[in-house]
Amino acid sequence: MKFSLPRRRPEPQEGPGVTGVARVDRRTKNLTKRLQPGEIAVIDHVDIDRVAAEALVGCRPVAVVNAAASISGRYPNLGPEILLKAGVVLVDGAGPELLGVVADGTPVRIEDGKLWVGDQVVATGQVQDRASVDEAMALARAGLNTQLESFAANTMEYLQKERDLLLDGVGVPDVRTDMDGRQVLIVVRGYHYKEDLATLRPYIREYRPVLVGVDGGADAIIEAGLTPDMIVGDMDSVTNEALTCGAEVVVHAYRDGRAPGLDRVRSLGVDPVVFPATGTSEDVAMLLADDKGATLIVAVGTHATLVEFLDKGREGMASTFLTRLRVGSKLVDAKGVSRLYRQRITSSQLVVLALAGLFALGVALAATAAGQAFYALIGARTDDIVSWVKSWFVDAQPEALAGYLRSASTGQGLIRS
Repeated sequence: MKFSLPRRRPEPQEGPGVTGVARVDRRTKNLTKRLQPGEIAVIDHVDIDRVAAEALVGCRPVAVVNAAASISGRYPNLGPEILLKAGVVLVDGAGPELLGVVADGTPVRIEDGKLWVGDQVVATGQVQDRASVDEAMALARAGLNTQLESFAANTMEYLQKERDLLLDGVGVPDVRTDMDGRQVLIVVRGYHYKEDLATLRPYIREYRPVLVGVDGGADAIIEAGLTPDMIVGDMDSVTNEALTCGAEVVVHAYRDGRAPGLDRVRSLGVDPVVFPATGTSEDVAMLLADDKGATLIVAVGTHATLVEFLDKGREGMASTFLTRLRVGSKLVDAKGVSRLYRQRITSSQLVVLALAGLFALGVALAATAAGQAFYALIGARTDDIVSWVKSWFVDAQPEALAGYLRSASTGQGLIRS
């Protein structure tokens, strides 16, 4: 018989600088699913965007080591600023070989931009601080003209490829989810999606819109205590639990028919609908809702500004601009609604308001004849109750006490009591 010792979690090595267990992944959104507080994230992410940075900060790592440039100068991305503001050490440009020399779960140490594994330096990068990030952001803002030209070119290219889909809805598949004449709420895991979804709960209760989750947006709907009616996306960031919750699944495929997430969905016993399109998954969800007769499309966490399009890091983000033009008459962007309106009435204020209302009602009632008669009746009943209570302590108690004293004088009171 063989015995095996239980595997112990590797301990971070001692020494100056920042120490922790390395979690390694080329895709930041996959890494954040298993990154734990106090660990060190090792990534390969050019231009860390806001959504990725907020996901990293939510995992509370002590440091992020990026094989690529966190700010390439292509556009002013906000991710590095968010990491530094949260107190996360950011080491930049550690080299493309970084992910090959650091194994997941290895204890590592960071000192002066050097990444140590044991007593060996395996990579060296630049430690970013506020000054270096501000300088890089200023250069990135100066280079936005190039990105505007590229964005315009991508917009024309997408319009040529998807003209029939945008103008006439050619290629939109049939789905079983009924959207005709109903409102549709589309949830994307973008900026402030949690806060906005929470703020929209009264709207969801009253109007009961069709709930559509775009990839991980389906998990966001479930985390909010709701159930999605449809899941749209390439299925790279949605959980198996969401895919098997009973929602209709629409797999976003490339125009040539390739659908990387199709096999995964079918392996779960789910029969999906395939929607080939050039744009992004949130575009597909909006076009689908529009084509199937939705009266209103409410979008949470979707991309709306140029910086957000560039943050997404896809050339095809120009498709979102055109899609918004296509469904503009129905589209209501709820992104940021939580910052526009916050409930400012506290529970104590509600209690005081209720008491004030009751007092005002009592005063108004006392001004009427019926109210005066009612208060007189209440007063009489109160006097009767008070008199009855007093009788126990004023009238009956002396007699009972005298009887007890007489019995005690004969030596029987204590026995009887």
